[in-house]
Amino acid sequence: MGTGKRGLLAAAVTVVCAVTVLGAPGTAFADPDPTPSPSASSTAPPLPSTASNKDLEAVRTQLEALYHDAAVATDAYNAAEEAAKKQSAEIVELAKKIVAGQEKLDDLKDRAGAAARAQYRTGGLPDEARLMLTEDPSEFLDGAGRVLQGQRATKGLISELTRTQQDLEQYAKDASTQWQKLEAGRKTKAAAQKRIEKQIAAAEKLESRLEKKEKERLEQLEAQVALEAQTAWLDTGILQEIDSAASVQGKKAVQFATAQIDKPYVWGAEGPDSFDCSGLTSEAWKSAGQPIPRTSQEQWKQLPHIAVADMRPGDLIIYFADASHVAMYVGDGAIIHAPRPGRTVTLAGAGSMPILGVVRPDA
Repeated sequence: MGTGKRGLLAAAVTVVCAVTVLGAPGTAFADPDPTPSPSASSTAPPLPSTASNKDLEAVRTQLEALYHDAAVATDAYNAAEEAAKKQSAEIVELAKKIVAGQEKLDDLKDRAGAAARAQYRTGGLPDEARLMLTEDPSEFLDGAGRVLQGQRATKGLISELTRTQQDLEQYAKDASTQWQKLEAGRKTKAAAQKRIEKQIAAAEKLESRLEKKEKERLEQLEAQVALEAQTAWLDTGILQEIDSAASVQGKKAVQFATAQIDKPYVWGAEGPDSFDCSGLTSEAWKSAGQPIPRTSQEQWKQLPHIAVADMRPGDLIIYFADASHVAMYVGDGAIIHAPRPGRTVTLAGAGSMPILGVVRPDA
């Protein structure tokens, strides 16, 4: 980012922190200054000192666990969906090979049949026998060459028939294996969907029991927890080390992600009107000309790992020990991500959640 844009982002972060600390989890964060002032962590209005605060903290913790479990299930759903697409494509290719192989086999059988019919028309005598009955020496020599050619052609035909039959048998076995995988994936996907819906329904039911004022205080508490985590991260002085500029592709990915702000989170979605966390990051990098794995766990497994101090805008930050969440770093201690059901794509503090590590799609 240019100096002007970095300044604007830093200012925006400060305003969000100071004015909208009542936002959703992960949407409010501290002024991205390496050494925040003592008042930086006190911008969140203090919660009323009542006995129900402990109950609200328990609700927050329970909601966090429910949505985290839904996120893990979403990754499983997305992985099954990706595998199904791949297996379906492989089955289509195998079907094409089977059709082509069968056509080739039919042609070879026709040729073999033609050779058999020709032999029948000559009285059923093989070429070798007819050759022995030839009295003309020159015809004998010419015939010997033709016999040798015929023998080679026959052996070649038989070998090709055998190979084609073996290929067809292997294609059929491969297709059967892919169908079995597809069926197993369908069951995995259905189970993941059921689990997602169950966890989200439980979370929504839990929130529905709260009064309006309790919901407001719960949002305060969620924002305060995110703010404290972000402030602690910034207090390490990490921004003094992070100064890498975005790559050309990274800038394009950030531009895509920025354009999706305020679009709703929907599990399993990858645009254009809604996204889940890895749907946003994978589509952002696809728009930049760099396809990456669909799920946060596969992004963590397959993409090159980068030290946090070396990250640059466009890099992906993977969160939680199970790599169940991913966001895009956009500079100045901020990320853009799709948080969870009920939230929208938003700007947040990079340290507002436990960081597992950083990956770089265009390393």
